[in-house]
Parts: sequence; structure tokens; C-alpha cells
Amino acid sequence: MSNFDEFCCICRRLESDTVKLIHVGPNMCVCNDCMERSMNMLQNDPQLANLFSGMNGFQIPPENMEASQGNLFDIDENKEEPEKKEEGEPKLGPKDKNIFEIPRFINFSFGMPTPPNAQKVKKKTEKKEKEPFDPKKVKAPHEIKAELDKYVVGQERAKKLISVAVYNHYKRTMGSAVNDDVELEKSNILMLGPTGSGKTFIVKTLAKLLNVPLAIADATSLTEAGYIGDDVESVLSKLLSEAGNDVEKAENGIVFIDEIDKIAKKDVTRSRDVSGESVQQGLLKLLEGSIVEVPVGATSKNAMTPMTSINTQNILFICGGAFPDLEKIVRNRLQKKNSMGFFSELNDVYEEDNNILMKATADDIRQFGMIPEFIGRLPIICPLESMNKEMLVRVLKEPKNAILKQYKKLFEMDEVELVFDDEALEAIAEKALEKNTGARALRACLEEYMFDIMYEIPKDKSIGKVTITREYIEGKGTPGIELRMN
Repeated sequence: MSNFDEFCCICRRLESDTVKLIHVGPNMCVCNDCMERSMNMLQNDPQLANLFSGMNGFQIPPENMEASQGNLFDIDENKEEPEKKEEGEPKLGPKDKNIFEIPRFINFSFGMPTPPNAQKVKKKTEKKEKEPFDPKKVKAPHEIKAELDKYVVGQERAKKLISVAVYNHYKRTMGSAVNDDVELEKSNILMLGPTGSGKTFIVKTLAKLLNVPLAIADATSLTEAGYIGDDVESVLSKLLSEAGNDVEKAENGIVFIDEIDKIAKKDVTRSRDVSGESVQQGLLKLLEGSIVEVPVGATSKNAMTPMTSINTQNILFICGGAFPDLEKIVRNRLQKKNSMGFFSELNDVYEEDNNILMKATADDIRQFGMIPEFIGRLPIICPLESMNKEMLVRVLKEPKNAILKQYKKLFEMDEVELVFDDEALEAIAEKALEKNTGARALRACLEEYMFDIMYEIPKDKSIGKVTITREYIEGKGTPGIELRMN
């Protein structure tokens, strides 16, 4: 099969832009529209009809002639032309027998689009669609965690919790219960962790591995229905858009609501809390599972927007937030123990604990400002560890799509080898910890130190290897440069 697209020899339209072309000769094709127009012109013009009626017995087909009746222009070149008896009748030479000489004196284009510049146009490559999601093919929890380990460093407990929750959720969608009278409830997830700990990245990786549509929404833009902002149904509109407006596919997807801590109930307020407790009340029906009317192609409902119904019973909801003041609540609860006696603890024993959120409970989250009904619909609390220097070094080099691997690939395109010393990686991790934004600070630090190198390397083609040292990161030296061996 040829890799080039065929085109009509008259209107020059590509086969991919029209219906299937009719082959009327070697390397000659005609589309149905041009074939029909040419036949109508021959029928309506008596002079042309007389001209072609003498061509080797060629007869114009009857009215409403179909253009798809095969090759109508097969002409035997070896057969001699009969002599014309009538005077004044034009004699047809060998060249005139070829019906493809018609475009020389007849315009068949009739305002057709401009033909392509190139005679050969490559066919459009069709994207291979991924196989549809099948809940029966969901991997076991240990297999899901093994896939997450390729991309996510650390967070062992969080990856185990999410793997088990996802496995049980999609078993529930299949209805594979021991007893038909037992109904399995939803297992939505609440992720707690400081910024840059990998909450969003874990969810994105999970959706990619499961091949299900994923919608990421920001809770800060949600308000109560009737007020300025997005309604709670807008998160389902994003999921429907990610699923290509396929309702059945969207009903097996994942919704990740980030910054969920921003809709906490306000302690003291003199006005209606339209972006706090009211949003939590509006999310209850989505988290529990119900049939919701969702606008298609928009985030707000109005009379001009089409609506569709989505059942949220099988949609997995994952809420995540940093909960910045939750550490104080947890510390106060843990420090209420007796400070005297054999079981006493010092008051400052939890002050230096950076992973205090690992000890958070549902009561702590309720005291933070989340209503009990909302917490009850997120039964799985998944805390994440804060990033330390060792974890940041692993994030730099171990994941499948690690940052260092990306930079090395960029340098390989210039035929330059990029090497990082172990001490240089530790220095980069220390600089990132000072920014207090977790793993997000790694790329910012690398861009700061690699900017000048990436600017200068393309200038000198003799450079073959660049070594990044701790001295260069600390500003006390320059990177190691090695020239090519010619």
C-alpha cells in the first residue's frame, strides 16, 4: 500500500477529503463529482456528443448515469479508426482517442478549491486509540504499586493505600460481591500532604496507568449555585470533556479536587459562606453517588447549553490539600497528655516532627473546618510525607521520567554528555529545601544553574562532556568541560 494519498486528476482534491476515487487509467483517478459533471456536460452539449460518439464505438450512457460503474474509458489503442464517410466530420488522431485530453479545452473545476502544490501528498496518519477501560482487567494492588514505583519516589504508605482503594473501587463497579444482598459502598480518598509532596503527580500517574479519563479541578473556584464562580457540577463537566463527551466512559473516570482545604468552614463570618461550607454541602451528592444534570461543553448551566445526565456512583473522587494549619491541631491533641508521671511526655517532643500529618485523624480534620458529612464520604485518609534531602536526591535521578534524564536527553541532541556528581545532587537538594516547596523547587534550581551552560554549549561544537560539581552549584567553581577526541 502506498504511503501517498491519491487525488482527482480534474479537481485535484485528495482522496482523504472526498469519497473513494474511481481509477480510470494508470495513475489516473476521478472523483464521483467530477465524473458526474463531465457526463452531464457531454449529454447537454451535442457537439461534444458527436465528437465522442465516434471514438471506437464509445456511446454516452443513458440519463442519470452512475459514475461508479467501473472504467468507462477503456479504449483499445491498437484498433484502427474507421474512415469517416461524411465530409466535414473531424478525423480523430491517436492523441484524440485519449479521453484524458478533455481538461485541455473544458474547465471541469467549477470553482473547486485550489489544487495542492505537491503532486504527492502523504496520507494522514490516524492516531491509534487506546483500548477502552475494562474494570475486569484492573491489576492487583501490588501490581498497581509496582507501576507507581517507577514514577513516584517514596510515599510507600500512600501508594499502598491508593492501590488498595482503587482496586476495591473497580471491583465494586463490577458488582463482584460475595453475597448479592451486600452492597459495596464507595471508597473515596482524602490526601493530606504539604505542597510539593506529590499529591497531583500520583493521581495523574494512576489515571495514566489505568487508562481512564481524569479531571483535575480546583476547589478555590467553586461557589454555591447562584453565585459568581463555578458550580460543583463543573468538575463533572471537565470529566465529560476529558472523556470525549462519552457518558459511559466518564462514569468510570477519576475526579481529583485539589486545594480542598480552601473550602473549610469559616470560624467567624458575618456573611453567607458561599465558597466554604456551602461548597462542601454541594459536593455531598457527588461524593455519595447520584444522577446529576451536567452541562455539555460549558461549566455553568443556562438555557442555551445542552444538558446530560451522569451517574456518579462509579466515579472515584480523590480530594487533596496541604491543610497548612492542621499540624498545630494535631500537635495540640498529642500534647494534651500528662506531663508528670511515668507516661509523661515533653511538650516540645512533636515540635521538630515534619511528618506530623501522618498522625492526623478525622476529628482533627473536622476541627480544621470540614463538616462531618463531608469527612464521612471520604473514608480513606491518605497522608503523605514531607520531602527530605534523601527523597529529593532520589526524585532527581530514579523515576522513569526523572528531571536529570530529561536534561541528559537535551544534551544528547547536541551530542554532549551530561554528568552530575553525587555531591552536586545533594547540593541541589539542599537548595531546593530552602525554598520550602517540595519537589517543585528542583526544576527551578536546575534551570537556574543550567541556564548559562545550555546557552554556551551550542556555540562550541568541540565540547563533548560537561560535569556538574558541587563547587559549581555553590558558586565556587565552574563545571568540568571535556573536548571531543577527534
